[in-house]
Amino acid sequence: MKQKLMCILFIDDDEPTNFLNKLLVEEMGCAHHVQVVTSGREALEYLTGSGAFNNGTEHPRPDLIFLDINMPGMDGWEFLQHYQKLPSTQKANIVMVMLTTSLNPDDQIAAQENVEISGFENKPLQPEVIQKIITRFFPEAC
Repeated sequence: MKQKLMCILFIDDDEPTNFLNKLLVEEMGCAHHVQVVTSGREALEYLTGSGAFNNGTEHPRPDLIFLDINMPGMDGWEFLQHYQKLPSTQKANIVMVMLTTSLNPDDQIAAQENVEISGFENKPLQPEVIQKIITRFFPEAC
């Protein structure tokens, strides 16, 4: 029997997109937990158990992160700068995929050159894309 991922984290400021992405993952049944945050700062709080996520409850560490590039406040690139400074225990074995509407070829090149980024996909997220990522990076899952 295949295993589900423990957690998929979506980092995106667009509420309708988050709703649809969460629904898609839940319908596919490939993760025990789907967490949605709407900013890079909130994502860092989730990953470190600080801020709004410092409530005495342990939150599942994501196996897979889908990261939007264009967000107000802290965009995807700024999030990555902070993420790279996290202790390896907080980011070990996390697969991160850029999920964006950006058509800028420089964004795709920058993502390919960033060691933290494992893939670059365009919105909207499709079941085939999720399955491709899971098959590539988590062959024991789903």
